[in-house]
Amino acid sequence: MPDQTRINRLKFRAWHRGTREADYMIGGFFDRYHTDWGETELKWFEDLLEEDDVDVMAWALQSQPTPPHFVGDLMVAMQKLDYVEIPR
Repeated sequence: MPDQTRINRLKFRAWHRGTREADYMIGGFFDRYHTDWGETELKWFEDLLEEDDVDVMAWALQSQPTPPHFVGDLMVAMQKLDYVEIPR
């Protein structure tokens, strides 16, 4: 089981990206999927959070090619965009 402090830190970073659109995309993705992640997936997401929002969003929207080290099941899930719930 992942360390709760690590999960809390990832959640905060996912939801405080700098733009509302990135918050919804990246934070919503984290909220929807992180409970099923192990160490490999958490590390992938930590690495993703180091990237610029415009790049992450472009990869998720498939308007730019995804770098090889982010290609895989998690990026495919992000590209589906079936996880964004906009808080009211």
